[in-house]
Amino acid sequence: MEKGTDMQRITVIGGGFAGLTAAITAAESGARVTLCEAHDTLGGRARTAQGRYLTNEGPHALYRSGAHWTWLKQRGLLKPVAPVPLPAIHRIRLHVGGTLRRTPPLALVRLLRRTAEQAPVERDFLGWATDEVGSEGARAAAHYAAVALYHHDPGSLSAAFVHARLRRATSMPPGAHFPRGGWGALIERMAARAWNLGVRIETSARAHDLPTTHGPVVVATSLDAARRLLGDDSLRWESGRTTLVDVALRARRGDAWVISDLDAPGWIERFSAQDGTLAPAGEQLVQCQLPIAPDRSRADGVAHAERLLDAGFTGWRERLTWRQSSVAAGRTGAVDLPGLTWRDRPAIRRGDGVFLAGDQVAAPGMLAEVSFNSAIEAATLALASTGPRFHS
Repeated sequence: MEKGTDMQRITVIGGGFAGLTAAITAAESGARVTLCEAHDTLGGRARTAQGRYLTNEGPHALYRSGAHWTWLKQRGLLKPVAPVPLPAIHRIRLHVGGTLRRTPPLALVRLLRRTAEQAPVERDFLGWATDEVGSEGARAAAHYAAVALYHHDPGSLSAAFVHARLRRATSMPPGAHFPRGGWGALIERMAARAWNLGVRIETSARAHDLPTTHGPVVVATSLDAARRLLGDDSLRWESGRTTLVDVALRARRGDAWVISDLDAPGWIERFSAQDGTLAPAGEQLVQCQLPIAPDRSRADGVAHAERLLDAGFTGWRERLTWRQSSVAAGRTGAVDLPGLTWRDRPAIRRGDGVFLAGDQVAAPGMLAEVSFNSAIEAATLALASTGPRFHS
C-alpha cells in the first residue's frame, strides 16, 4: 500500500475539536478515517449543554488571529459567529481594590507596550513585570491574563508565556468571536464535514487499547486519558484548576458585560450580550471562571463568583432563574513554567505509528489553537507514516 493513497487507513481516538480537525485533515487527503468517541456525543470540552441555557464548558472564544480561524473559514465551517458587540466594550469593568472601575491601572497599560519578544522565557511573569512597571501593575496584569490561562497563580508562570496571552486578550478591537448557538454548533458543522468526507464516526466507543492494525493512530484525548491509553507515564504537563459558575438572570439594563478581577484571578462574562440565542427571551446567560489553588474547594470559587456578581449585577439573586457550578481540573490547557515553552511539552510523534493531539502537547497557540495546531501536525505526520501500524 502506498502512503497518501485513498486506501490508507487512519484511526482517530477522540471526537473533540482536535479529533475532528485531525479526521477532516486526513480525510481531505484521501485517507479512510475512523473516528472513535467514548461518549455518546461528539465535542469533548467543546460540547454545548442542551436545554433552555446553552452553556459551554467555561468561557470559550475563537480568535481571528489564530490559524484555526482561516482553516474553518476556508471550509465554510466558521459562520455564523458573533463578534464582540461594540456597545458591550463600554461595559467592561475591572475589579480593583474591592470596587469596579472602567479604566485599567496605568502600570498595566505601560506593561502592554512591551512586545511579546521582550518577555523572557526563563523568568516568572510577576518578577519580570514588577521590574518593568512595579508590583501593583504586575499583579493586575497577571490576574487579567487569567482569562486565557485558567490558572490560580499566573504570576508564577513563564513571563514569555503569560505576556503573549495578555497582549492578545487585551487587543483592541477585540479579536474574540463566538460561534452562535455555542461551540456545539461549530462541532456539528465539523462533524457534518467529516461525515461528508467519508469519515466513519463511532460514538460510545471507548478505546481501552490501541488498534493493532489499520494504519496510524491519532490519539486526540485529554493528556490524562492518553497517558492511560498509551501506558506512558511521561505524558504529563502543568495545567490549571478553575471553578466554573453559570447563572441565568432576568434581564436588567445596566448590567456589566465583563468583570475582570485584578485583585485575584477571576473572569465573568455575559455571553448572551453577543448571542441572544443562548438564553430564553428576557433572560441573560452569565458564565464565570474563577481559578482556585489545589488546596481550595469549589465553594471558594463559587463565593468568589458571587462577590463579583454582587459588584456588577445589581439584585442578581432576586433575578436568578438557574445556576450550576463545577470544577475543571487539568482540563484547561497547558501552562508553561519558567524556562519552558510549548516545545518542551509531550511530543506529537510517539513512535510506532502513534501521534498525539490536544491542548497540552507540543504545539504553539492559545487555548483551542494548541488543539488545532497539534491536530493538523498529527494528521500530517500520520499521512506520511510508514511505520508498522500503517499496513493493514
